[in-house]
Amino acid sequence: MSDLTRKTAVELSELMVSKQASSVEVTQAHLDRIGAVDGSVKAFLHVDTEGALAQAAAVDAKRAAGEKLGPLAGVPLALKDVLTQEGVPTTAGSKILEGWKPPYDSTVVKRLKAAGIVILGKTNMDEFAMGSSTENSAYGTTHNPWDLARIPGGSGGGSSAAISAYEAPLAIGTDTGGSIRQPGAFTGTVGVKPTYGGTSRYGLIALASSLDTPGPCARTTLDAALLHEVIAGWDPLDSTSINQDVPPVVAAARNGDVSGLRIGVVKELGGEGYQPGVEARFHEAVELLTKLGAEVVEVSCPHFQYALPAYYLILPSEASSNLAKFDAMRYGLRVGDDGTNSAEKVTSLSREAGFGDEVKRRIILGTHALSSGYYDAYYGQAQKVRTLIAQDFTKAYEQVDVLVSPATPTTAFAIGDRIDDPIAMYKNDLCTIPSNLAGNAAASFPCGLADEDGLPVGFHVMAPVMRDDLLYTVGAALESALAEQWGGVLMTKAPELEVTR
Repeated sequence: MSDLTRKTAVELSELMVSKQASSVEVTQAHLDRIGAVDGSVKAFLHVDTEGALAQAAAVDAKRAAGEKLGPLAGVPLALKDVLTQEGVPTTAGSKILEGWKPPYDSTVVKRLKAAGIVILGKTNMDEFAMGSSTENSAYGTTHNPWDLARIPGGSGGGSSAAISAYEAPLAIGTDTGGSIRQPGAFTGTVGVKPTYGGTSRYGLIALASSLDTPGPCARTTLDAALLHEVIAGWDPLDSTSINQDVPPVVAAARNGDVSGLRIGVVKELGGEGYQPGVEARFHEAVELLTKLGAEVVEVSCPHFQYALPAYYLILPSEASSNLAKFDAMRYGLRVGDDGTNSAEKVTSLSREAGFGDEVKRRIILGTHALSSGYYDAYYGQAQKVRTLIAQDFTKAYEQVDVLVSPATPTTAFAIGDRIDDPIAMYKNDLCTIPSNLAGNAAASFPCGLADEDGLPVGFHVMAPVMRDDLLYTVGAALESALAEQWGGVLMTKAPELEVTR
């Protein structure tokens, strides 16, 4: 493996600034790595070799001309295939969008390009971000680099697997119910869900508009913070965007001082159903933070137990509305348009052929929940529960600065284990969903390996709205303390992948 692919984004930036490496060299090293191992990992749906090298060459030219560049200029990145990138295939993991090339960039992509970040390609995901394992992609399952027989999490398993496999130092994911944080936990990487409205949804193919949040994925806390700073901020093209300054996430990641920080362990997110190895690593991490000067107390959030059923009414309802636009009339897959079928029939045939089972399941559920006579009983009640969960957070933050829990109840499970049991699959998101419903910031940071299987465990931190910096304060403190024990970040313990090229 090229030494360049083992570097963090910060380290790569330093090499380029000091002229010890060019962006073209760094980009080529990662493209070579993708070619060598992605046959077994399957993190990417599309690798934009020509486009990435052109972007890298442009950064090198600007640097040679003495232009002032951002701290991540020239660093490669993997982009979840749910964000539009002009002229690059964007499918959201669905056959219904196969071959579609957007005519515009999403705001996130615009900001990445403006920062000089090199986009390597688009990563695999559960279809329209519906899933917790990346097994629902229409283009095949992504594999966990820690154990190729296991899932990398979902829906953004491709992005997390790419950075875990050293195919990219940075990635972008989106988080609707845990789709950045859960894959981060399963792959031993950092995954951050910013405050809802803190990053723009313009150009993000919508699943649930009141929940979807783009965010950074990386191997270190500081790398994630630098990427967060690039993509965050107010966007007039997104009506839900928050018109406030971006929280000081980079300063927090460089500081990592938790002395006097009040940390609340959520009583309801643990115990029965949680893997012993996961709970052991979580409590060790809490003890470590206590030794670093944090004040730790137990906090009760009684309505968190209703988050899962509420979420699986709200999300399908919004999804059934958002996915109605895929009607074969404007773009995407069109089936049965032979002159003998009505427009309604063509739409029906196209949606039948283009959508997978999980998407159909959620459209049916959401349409029923919104139907006349059932709206108040299902969707309306779920929104009331959502309010109660938000109130739990508000009351908790009167006592503490952040809340913590395991990121997931278990480590990564075997591919195929839960694909036929939707309820078991949905329970992967028990710890992450409350923050999506309330809209506050949350993140998963690596905190060790479970004794039972030697797989990564995630430490989940939840911060108040627009206090995303507190996530990075805790993450940096934990990362630094654990690095002393491990001799580096958790990824140094990952098994080496076999070259498949």
